[in-house]
Amino acid sequence: MGNAQSGFPGGAPGDKDKKKDQKKKWEPPVPTTIGRKKNKKGPEGAAKMPKVHPTIRCNLKLLKMNRIHDYLLMEEEFVQNQQLLKPQEEKTQEERARVDELRGTPMSVGTLEEVIDENHAIVSSSTGPESYVTMMSFVDKDQLEPGCSVLMHHKTLAVVGVLQDDADPMVSVMKLEKAPSESYADVGGLAQQIMEIKEAVELPLTHPELYEEMGIKPPKGVILYGVPGTGKTLLAKAVANQTSATFLRVVGSELIQKYLGDGPKLVREMFRVAEENAPSIVFIDEIDAIGTKRYDSTSGGEKEIQRTMLELLNQLDGFDSRGDVKVIMATNKIESLDPALIRPGRIDRKIEFPLPDVKTKRHIFGIHTSRMTLSDDVDLEEFVMSKDDLSGADIKAICTESGLLALRERRMMVCNEDFRKAREKVLYKKSEGTPEGLYL
Repeated sequence: MGNAQSGFPGGAPGDKDKKKDQKKKWEPPVPTTIGRKKNKKGPEGAAKMPKVHPTIRCNLKLLKMNRIHDYLLMEEEFVQNQQLLKPQEEKTQEERARVDELRGTPMSVGTLEEVIDENHAIVSSSTGPESYVTMMSFVDKDQLEPGCSVLMHHKTLAVVGVLQDDADPMVSVMKLEKAPSESYADVGGLAQQIMEIKEAVELPLTHPELYEEMGIKPPKGVILYGVPGTGKTLLAKAVANQTSATFLRVVGSELIQKYLGDGPKLVREMFRVAEENAPSIVFIDEIDAIGTKRYDSTSGGEKEIQRTMLELLNQLDGFDSRGDVKVIMATNKIESLDPALIRPGRIDRKIEFPLPDVKTKRHIFGIHTSRMTLSDDVDLEEFVMSKDDLSGADIKAICTESGLLALRERRMMVCNEDFRKAREKVLYKKSEGTPEGLYL
């Protein structure tokens, strides 16, 4: 007999339970790196706080919460700093824009009269009256002093800068940076004039104790006068070459300015710079441009020239002592100068430069022909002993012209005939003789 079959269809009930147990439990999918991870977009995703695990109370959770707290504190401090720095950055950008606007535009030069407060001042310019203006924040306030030169905006006249050198630019140009090459050896004759100018200018600067022992005051100024071409400016160049003092040279016509008050101001600036760089020598050539005799005039320009001369008189002999500042003037019309300018106390020594005599002529010819190649037939005594009124400049012109005549004929030696032609030409030009009927 075979096995008896059970009465349950499909088998016993225990078999079903076994089949249920054999079914696999659900498991999460295996993570893969394929595809991009979707990030939440928008403000919600950015502002969402990180999840803190585990959720139970423990030391790990406390540490992570402290870390989040520190992060929030840093974020709060950063936001506060941004809010504080934002107005300053805007102000800085605004000032930079104003500086860029000022850059490349012309600026006028004025004088600071008075500082009102940190942002306002009173300035004046030579072209207009005083003005109450603002000062830019980028201007160095430590350098602002009453009387200093400032840069002003051409429209608003606001102070945009400070000139480091208070001296007038024209005075800076007057200062002789490089000494001339002429020396006393290049001056023909004039031994008496050289000795007098040494006693009046060089000796007080180099050995002032000699005058103190003698009990006298050294001369303040010297005037060189004489006919044109006798070596006045040449001697001043030799003084500048020999002395180590600061040398300021100016022509009288440079002191005549366009606007009222600029001429006297330039004279004051010139003597102020001379005092700052003492010992110094001020050489004023062609002083008759501003030093003529005073007379009643209705011309505004003539009155301004007289004001300039009055300021020069004050600087030469005023309440302020000049110290180690010596003045040398030169003119060929001393009779036209104002008596107050050349009186003793202002100009203590007057040195005349006459036409050269025979000995001086010989010396001057020797100086100018020392580097020339002369032929054997040249007789300089013929020109030295001539009765022509030749000055030192005329003798130099004769030597130069004779060299040009020889060069024209492609000769490297100068003959006596060249000197004769050159003398006739120079005398003809000097007399300004024009042949009659030349322009008919």
